[in-house]
Amino acid sequence: MNHPAPHSRLRAERLSVGYDDRTIISDLDIEIPDAAITTIIGPNGCGKSTLLRALSRLLPARTGTVYLDDEDITTMRPKSVARTLGLLPQNPVAPEGLTVADLVARGRHPHQRWYQQATPEDEVAVERALAQTATTDLADRPIEALSGGQRQRVWIALTLAQETDLLLLDEPTTYLDLAHSVEILDLVHTLRSEHGKTVVMVLHDLNLAARYSDSLFVMRSGQIVAKGTPEDVITADLLFEAFGLRSHVMADPVFGSPMIVPLGSRHSVRSDARA
Repeated sequence: MNHPAPHSRLRAERLSVGYDDRTIISDLDIEIPDAAITTIIGPNGCGKSTLLRALSRLLPARTGTVYLDDEDITTMRPKSVARTLGLLPQNPVAPEGLTVADLVARGRHPHQRWYQQATPEDEVAVERALAQTATTDLADRPIEALSGGQRQRVWIALTLAQETDLLLLDEPTTYLDLAHSVEILDLVHTLRSEHGKTVVMVLHDLNLAARYSDSLFVMRSGQIVAKGTPEDVITADLLFEAFGLRSHVMADPVFGSPMIVPLGSRHSVRSDARA
């Protein structure tokens, strides 16, 4: 007897969302692969961040439904959602005067009752999150005293302290130099490979997206125009269609993942040959 394939833990059906009188995403279906790193790529303004906000219930759907563990996410208690799904939005803001340790400890709120003090388990989770993001030495510093890259790592630490199974990360490498970007994405890879977490990211760096992702979703004008493994998705034709980018695509000589070489107006050759 054939049984239907199980649904992914996070999915949306016929989802439409927008702002004011403008619709950004219309009638979109998406299933997020479980225990995998999925990265959403696409040109600016195509709806990537809007989709993450809708999947996390931060932005209500106009039509359609987001399902978390087969339950309509709008019917779930906020703390129940927050114990399962964590979101790092773009450009988060912290109250003035808050220290790094205090901010990261806020990631434990979904696990606490309103009258409960921090438990030893909360303290361990905060210390672990600080260590994972190399921010332990910043614990007593106020957020406003940090550089942009340090702040980004602290916000990621808050998300990790939440200890959710599903992580939605909107541009987690914003403000980070290349070395720190690689460190954060190595951490994301570890969370998936060693802890089985499901991660959905929005990234602008296409080469890092191709290197670190199990699957890619390509968006354009509020729709998903391609999805699959980086090897299947990243081609010169697709990059030209989605981004208007003329490029050469070859195999990364170290990792084997697709590597994109952008071509400027001086170049006339466009190829997706893999070395």
